[in-house]
Amino acid sequence: MVILKKIASLVLAACMLLGLAGTALAEAQREANTLVIGYTEFNEKFSPFFAESAFDSDVANIFTGTPLMVTDRVGGIVYNAIEGETIPYNGNDHTYYGVADLSVVRDEAADTTVYTAKLRDDVKFSDGVSLTADDLIFTYYVLLDPSYIGSITLNSYDIVGLKAYQTQTPEDIYAKYDALSKAIYAAGAAHEWAESDGWTKAQQDAFWAGLADAWTSDVQAIINFVVANYNVDDYAAMIESTPADIAANSGLGNAFGMMLWGFANYDAGVLTAPTTGLSWKLAEGQYPTLEECYQEVSAKYAGDPDAFFSTEMTDVEGTSTLATTQAAFVQEQAKTEPEAAAGVPNIAGIKKIDDYTVSVTLKGFSAPAVYQVFGITVAPMHYYGDAAQYDYANNKFGFPFGDLSMVQAKTTQPLGYGPYKFIKYENKIVYLEANELYWKGAPKIQYIQLKETLDADKTSGVLTGTLDVSDPSFNKETIATIKDANGGELNGDKLFTSTVNNLGYGYIGVTATNVAVGGDAGSDASKDLRRALFTALALYRDVVIDSYYGEIASVINYPISNTSWAAPQKTDADYKVAFSTDVDGNDIYTSDMTMEQKEAAAQAAIIGFLKAAGYTFDDATGKFTAAPEGALMEYEVIIGGGGTGDHPSFGILTDAKALLEKVGITLTINDVSDFSVLLEKVKSASAQLFCMAWQVTVDPDMYQVYHSSNVLGAGGTDSNQYMIADPELDQLIMDARNSADQSYRKAIYKAALDEIIEWAVELPVYQRQNAVIFSAERVNLDTLTKDITTYWSFALDIETLELK
Repeated sequence: MVILKKIASLVLAACMLLGLAGTALAEAQREANTLVIGYTEFNEKFSPFFAESAFDSDVANIFTGTPLMVTDRVGGIVYNAIEGETIPYNGNDHTYYGVADLSVVRDEAADTTVYTAKLRDDVKFSDGVSLTADDLIFTYYVLLDPSYIGSITLNSYDIVGLKAYQTQTPEDIYAKYDALSKAIYAAGAAHEWAESDGWTKAQQDAFWAGLADAWTSDVQAIINFVVANYNVDDYAAMIESTPADIAANSGLGNAFGMMLWGFANYDAGVLTAPTTGLSWKLAEGQYPTLEECYQEVSAKYAGDPDAFFSTEMTDVEGTSTLATTQAAFVQEQAKTEPEAAAGVPNIAGIKKIDDYTVSVTLKGFSAPAVYQVFGITVAPMHYYGDAAQYDYANNKFGFPFGDLSMVQAKTTQPLGYGPYKFIKYENKIVYLEANELYWKGAPKIQYIQLKETLDADKTSGVLTGTLDVSDPSFNKETIATIKDANGGELNGDKLFTSTVNNLGYGYIGVTATNVAVGGDAGSDASKDLRRALFTALALYRDVVIDSYYGEIASVINYPISNTSWAAPQKTDADYKVAFSTDVDGNDIYTSDMTMEQKEAAAQAAIIGFLKAAGYTFDDATGKFTAAPEGALMEYEVIIGGGGTGDHPSFGILTDAKALLEKVGITLTINDVSDFSVLLEKVKSASAQLFCMAWQVTVDPDMYQVYHSSNVLGAGGTDSNQYMIADPELDQLIMDARNSADQSYRKAIYKAALDEIIEWAVELPVYQRQNAVIFSAERVNLDTLTKDITTYWSFALDIETLELK
């Protein structure tokens, strides 16, 4: 919600004066050794724990911090980084240094793997405090706390003692009561207890009472949200009340929340709950109790808490109603076990070896685990936590168990041991100052400004001097502008252009639960609906991407970056073009078709898919006239084209929109100028279709994005934005994780990619090249790091860069 505040003209005038003073200061700083880098919009989550976008992450993990693990120019891990490793690339020797030496030791007999990090003893945070093992211990405990809801998925790995610590229940006891809770739920609320059941009547009653409490709490949260955000005159008048009365009367607040959220109807002074039939004469002082509100909501969803949560609580971060109930049941029941009475004081697999060495022990082996265990930025415990609450020997780790509020409070103000210190974020600019204590040596450039810049302004910004460095979308127009400035060349007296393959790809995604038939996202009908939409969109990828990018991008057909060793190749026997077969599995197109013929073939295929999905078709008009239950005749696709259509997939949307209109389906294009609007809709699973791009990691692990444990409300990381839940896909993801054999993993990942395509939740669109442009007039290019690659950015050697 956006809250508008009136500002007195005097205060506004003062702010304007301060703004002018700030501008003058920025200009002065620029004259005094300031590098200005054009950036895409920030979300102001500059935290090594909670950064969500790549741009926020850069602030926390490149400029103000650096990762524990260093990888070289091809993505290989540098294990001996304290003394440094010299590794050749492109005919040049490059020496890589890091803050730690790393080791991975597999114990076949014990079926464990030990990851050990030995820190340098000469690293200081930018405030002068030394980096030690205690900071690394603190960082691990934050990432593994049960209340952690960031995007880092270290907690998905089977660290020895992790589950016991998170639940404060020994693992064998937790497993016992977790199975019991699932059995009670499966039996159903109407189940009549019998002595033959595997649980007591008290346990059964406790479980269902706990579910009612958790559900009631969620209903209360909805009502609170409505009252807090919508209690204004116009809305209050809908129940013939006032904001003041609603705020003062909890019963009236219940009525207001129920009505405005759609759980109750108001007419002629009477509020009615349509499912239970309960009613209240508000004018006579009759108001629904919270219990009655819960009864109506529960009845509406036929007692299914998951259906309720996935529909009504999409904006909520955290565990679902059912998951909350089950966890609470397990922990309460475990209290009856003597072994569980003392709780679990620490994570058994995380050990402080000495003042600079920490080990993490995992059960079994998982190939991508090394990137999660070591691929973090160590955070200063004294800053993000509370030094008074840290005592490793006595199992105190810098913050209260289950409460990361003090860590989250520093999300907008990062501090680390990186090359720069964070000064402020103001007027859409991140201000940084050189860290004189940086362990690799103080940076040559004193100040850096990371300036939010529209993509359309990035190239011109470098040319005009507003920016020194930026990363414009590398398309035909950008290339033309660069060459025009440089006398026909990409590199010249005005601009220097560095290009690499992007470690990521562009795609069009779908929130499966929002584009489904009958409320079942995994049904064949739902998949056919999404295949129809993707068939229309996929058709135009080649033409549009070639028009936008030319030779610097190519269309991809699997949801994985071509930079990955796991990416299918066109020469593979089972390689397929995405969404090029019809409902019967036959090829839609032939190689000799014209575009007009392809459009006709695609239209026929779309009709076939939608008929299979249950849509009503009128043969006379050749259009669909009605959607099946749960599906729609109109869907929205949200895209961040700056409100001007400046996005590589925008042309795909406009062409597909016209094609779908021919069969009676409306595709509404919502081109937002504020990227955070798109991000929030995707994150909250409230979008239908959306255009985004993935930034991927060196290892092609799919757990974070596609595993069902990470769908919104499942108790994981909430990072499965497609809401795809498929046991077969889950198993493939875990099988690939548990092998070090790259050939085997590649075959497993191919099967997983096919499964994702089969679900029709992601349309791969393009693999592009990235371009970073530098002002050849203001940046000393002789000091720019050599051999920039997909895995080695100029910013990783930012401390050596100089201005002219």
